[in-house]
Amino acid sequence: MSMEIRIKSIEEIAVAAKEFVAAMGERKVFAFYGKMGAGKTTFIKAVCEELGVEDVINSPTFAIVNEYVDGQGEPVYHFDFYRIKNLQEVMDLGYEDYVYSGHVCFMEWPELIENLLPDDAVKVTIEEEIDGGRVLVVDS
Repeated sequence: MSMEIRIKSIEEIAVAAKEFVAAMGERKVFAFYGKMGAGKTTFIKAVCEELGVEDVINSPTFAIVNEYVDGQGEPVYHFDFYRIKNLQEVMDLGYEDYVYSGHVCFMEWPELIENLLPDDAVKVTIEEEIDGGRVLVVDS
């Protein structure tokens, strides 16, 4: 899975999410890189909605992980490692149980747990463009 998705405005995010979901294939772990405010949570929310999640979708900054249910009744895990202080804290929350569950996992701030990422994690970099749009570079 190697692609680039451009989002010129927030109105285009649902179309971009649909394109992303169509390209996910059998991949399950997606690591989202980007500066604060780049749109990681906003894009993950749009992707979850495209997957049929009806739960309230927000950043798990304080909980570290949120669990949603997709349109097929399957779990979707959404991590935010921004407040992680050490890797032991990640292991203590049952990280491996989530990541190796066979269910979709979206991760924000994965650079803070880089050594724990599975080899097959798909790296998604979100960058803000000068005009305020976003470009997502997806590379596995």
